Amino acid sequence: MMKNNSLISIKVLTFAALLSLSVVGCSSVQDNSAAVVTSTQAAATQTAASTVSSGTTSTGEAAEGTATTGTTGTMGTTGTDTSALFTDRDLEQTADLTAATRMNLVSNQDVTLSEEGVYVLSGDVENVTVTVDAAEEAKVQIVLDGVSITNDDAPAIYVKAADKVFVTSTDSDNYMEVTGTYTADGETNLDAVIFSRADVTLNGTGSLNIVSAEGNGISSKDDLKITGGVYTINSSADGLEANDAILISDGTITIDTGKDALHSENEEDTTLGNIYIAGGTLNITAADDGITANNLVQIDGGTLNIETAVEGIEGNNIIINDGQITIYATDDGINATPKVNDNASIEVNGGTIKVTMGSGDTDAFDSNGNLYINGGTIDVEATSAFDADGTAELNGGTVTVNGEQITEITESRGGGGGFRGGAGGGRGTGQ
Repeated sequence: MMKNNSLISIKVLTFAALLSLSVVGCSSVQDNSAAVVTSTQAAATQTAASTVSSGTTSTGEAAEGTATTGTTGTMGTTGTDTSALFTDRDLEQTADLTAATRMNLVSNQDVTLSEEGVYVLSGDVENVTVTVDAAEEAKVQIVLDGVSITNDDAPAIYVKAADKVFVTSTDSDNYMEVTGTYTADGETNLDAVIFSRADVTLNGTGSLNIVSAEGNGISSKDDLKITGGVYTINSSADGLEANDAILISDGTITIDTGKDALHSENEEDTTLGNIYIAGGTLNITAADDGITANNLVQIDGGTLNIETAVEGIEGNNIIINDGQITIYATDDGINATPKVNDNASIEVNGGTIKVTMGSGDTDAFDSNGNLYINGGTIDVEATSAFDADGTAELNGGTVTVNGEQITEITESRGGGGGFRGGAGGGRGTGQ
């Protein structure tokens, strides 16, 4: 059994980068963040450690906690605490309305929120954009209390400037739609019903239905977090899109998209472009990818039902530690491909995963690098179950391919470094 040292090294760097996203730009007592320390044992005699911090904290700012990864050996990470990815305010599903400003929207009258605070919105209107244009340290909470906004060519919510914005639904039904092509704001290409140039968190106890006929559902140029609420997104482009990271801890999200359901990509910083899912329920119908990140996709929990996609889950590195995952894909079910570096990898440590592939040249698990199955329950229905260009190991878990349990991943073709799932340790079964 080979030690996956290269994967471990990748994991500590990419996961540390992901953790760093939670501590950027949070500087008030209302929304505290933590200094984060991650460490891993890359080999028996060497420890690689990375400390990620937001830098200087303001007076009175308290750390919410410290997240530390446990020892990593041949079969992956044990005990990863990711609590620092979400602040207390991210996870709070109701807003403090003590000093809130209540606003009843009026059709054809845009609203600009320029001060930190809590704003409760209601009204059934057309051609209204709620713009947040506040100081760079300001935190603004928009509370949706029975809002319906239908626009022709502009976002329903546009975060132009702020430190962070919360979009929180009360126990109410809310609706936002953009029916046409988006009009740019100077050099800023607005392309989503909710468009944010700052960190944005969606939470609450109600529902939000989003329709984007010519663009994305929700876009953030920084982090996009969902920690609660019920969301239905129909979009011609990406359902959820973020430059830095998409982080989901809870909520029910249903996406029907003409492109990718979840898409995170950062062209300037290769440590960003991450997706982290710890809980919630996602129901995805995608014309392209279900979940795709340029850097890291990590799934620690939740229920993911990818009803149809070309690529089910795609990233440079993919780590699955837990969760209930069902995928139907027409190209690759779970695909690791070099996007930001050449060390592509898939690592499964737990969870229940069901992958069903369409006919043709398709792979349930396809790694353009290494592939490690260390745990979990995996059920594959496919012509090709596993394909890896590098090392492929079945170290643990229960793996069934086309109704037969397998005990190893066997090489079935020479010269290409490919691996196919073999039943009962046999070779060249073509599963």
